[in-house]
Amino acid sequence: MAALHEKAWPSSPSGVGFGMGFMRDVEIVWDDLLDAFENEDPETVFFLDRETGEVFSVPIDYEDDDFWEEIESNEERYLQIPDFDYDQERQLQHEFIKGITNASLKSIFARALTGKRPFGRLDDILSFYPEEKERLVALKDELTASRIRNWLEINDIFLSDE
Repeated sequence: MAALHEKAWPSSPSGVGFGMGFMRDVEIVWDDLLDAFENEDPETVFFLDRETGEVFSVPIDYEDDDFWEEIESNEERYLQIPDFDYDQERQLQHEFIKGITNASLKSIFARALTGKRPFGRLDDILSFYPEEKERLVALKDELTASRIRNWLEINDIFLSDE
């Protein structure tokens, strides 16, 4: 489990607290962010606590008004992590298929994507092609890492050089 040191430069419209333009170190566990970005459960919402670096989740129907008031009143501290991006996942799969050199295998994957459950079927097919599965996993990891880095940057959290 790799820890990631982040430099946080939070901004606030009020210019108070976070928005004073200071930088601070925040340790964020990269694997926790990865799990949050890859979570496909629509009933779970993930947050990043900018002060502690903790990534945590709660059920979307969590019935604790005090909790939700804390989250809403501290939007600069608690960042909601974006939901799983199914469009990006489909685009990833199409890019993956473009890179397959075996014509018959490429055809099998292309047909698998047109089915009702393309995500599960693709995994089933890949179980017989370990090299292609490794390539897909590497491509997915690269895309997810890029998405996380972009999200961090949009939220004024920058990777440290350490």
